[in-house]
Amino acid sequence: MFDERTDADLLEMMRRGQRNERVAIAERLLAAGRLCQQRMRSVEAAERAQWCIDNWEAVAAEVAAELGVSQGRASSQMNYGVQLIERLPKLGVLFASGAIEYRIVITAIFRTGLIVDADLLDAVDTRLAQQAAGWNTCSEEKLKERIDWFVRELDPHAVRAARRADDDRHIETTPAADGMAEIYGRVRASDAAAFDQRLNQLAATVCRDDPRTTRQRRSDALGAWSAGIPTMQCECGSGECPAGADSANDPTQIVIHLLAEAKTVTGEGDAPALLAGYGGIPAETVRTMAKHAKLRPVVGGKELNAEPRYRPSNALAEFIRCRDLTCRFPGCDRPASMTDIDHTVPYPLGPTHPSNLKLLCRLHHLLKTFYAGAGGWADRQLPDGTVVWTSPSGRTYTTKPGGALFFPQLFTPTAELKLPQAPAQNEPGRGVMMPARRRTRTQDRADRIRWERGLNEARAAAHPPPF
Repeated sequence: MFDERTDADLLEMMRRGQRNERVAIAERLLAAGRLCQQRMRSVEAAERAQWCIDNWEAVAAEVAAELGVSQGRASSQMNYGVQLIERLPKLGVLFASGAIEYRIVITAIFRTGLIVDADLLDAVDTRLAQQAAGWNTCSEEKLKERIDWFVRELDPHAVRAARRADDDRHIETTPAADGMAEIYGRVRASDAAAFDQRLNQLAATVCRDDPRTTRQRRSDALGAWSAGIPTMQCECGSGECPAGADSANDPTQIVIHLLAEAKTVTGEGDAPALLAGYGGIPAETVRTMAKHAKLRPVVGGKELNAEPRYRPSNALAEFIRCRDLTCRFPGCDRPASMTDIDHTVPYPLGPTHPSNLKLLCRLHHLLKTFYAGAGGWADRQLPDGTVVWTSPSGRTYTTKPGGALFFPQLFTPTAELKLPQAPAQNEPGRGVMMPARRRTRTQDRADRIRWERGLNEARAAAHPPPF
């Protein structure tokens, strides 16, 4: 494709590709915004404004399924599209032409978010549309500086004030390679100092013959501290270790689930185990952990039959969680620990059986329950755990059990059931059962804007110009 191209041709392809990319992103966001507008104008949207899962969430689920992204990302894209259509239409036209980058658009949407006067917002939109094409080379800080200049000039109380450093406290954990994970965050200095000392104290509870380095002991100390164990397990291997008497593994309320083949645990095989959300754990680590863990065999789906009750037995529930691993709605990856076990065909029409059970997070469980029937979501489950979803727009999406990728035996088809069509669930009065919001989404947004503008007004009153 590129062999016969001149330097000029390649540069032109790059420029054209960049412009097409911008146009495509704008098309996606604006389409999401238009779909949202259309659905929010319906009578049902007003009736469901107080629902926990309102029409916005319902549209976000459909967008997430179509794009193969999470519910949160879909909601963000809908919001950007609506903002470009309703609040910054001139900037939206410029974006759709391919003249500006996506990061300019999302920065402008956020930095102008506190403007409530329509005329002032139009004036800012006009200036952005006139100037933004020349900002593609600007850094994030420069973009904020220029957009804030326009906002401050026209509506000083709408400038986004920097958050205090203390407001940005957070702790994050992310998966890493080879059965490891990374922990990072931002905490108060006093808490960091206490945390640092506590790791040192725990790392010192082993004897001097422990083979680990100080850094390794501090890392392992985090596991003991998280489990509420007062001392670390010494690894010197001596039966007369002076730290041994204090290294008992007291039972705690901290539980993690590791999914492994029996041969890995016994040493007959070296297949890695799975720690959901973090990936593979080396076989050697699994066997070390197994010495102090509670082992619980997972009963295969073929060995499980229909149960004469709504709530599945522990064995059946464990199989469903290990097979699915995450919520089975398209685009959702919430882990098994945060999901419900759902009957695809509602009980008692559909049995409590592996071929009729799957995991759904609470959001998508409510969505399936209250947005079903004519013009809503429908799902069909196959014996191997595959679920075929049909959206309100008639589009179909297929999800397969997450555990089957790592342990194919979990994908073995269970009994094929003759199930009736799931009944429509949108009968009158059903909405009364939906958990309700205290305030609608629109009220929440208006309150946040009033609160933030109020802080700016109070700040200006306390320190009037010149500053």
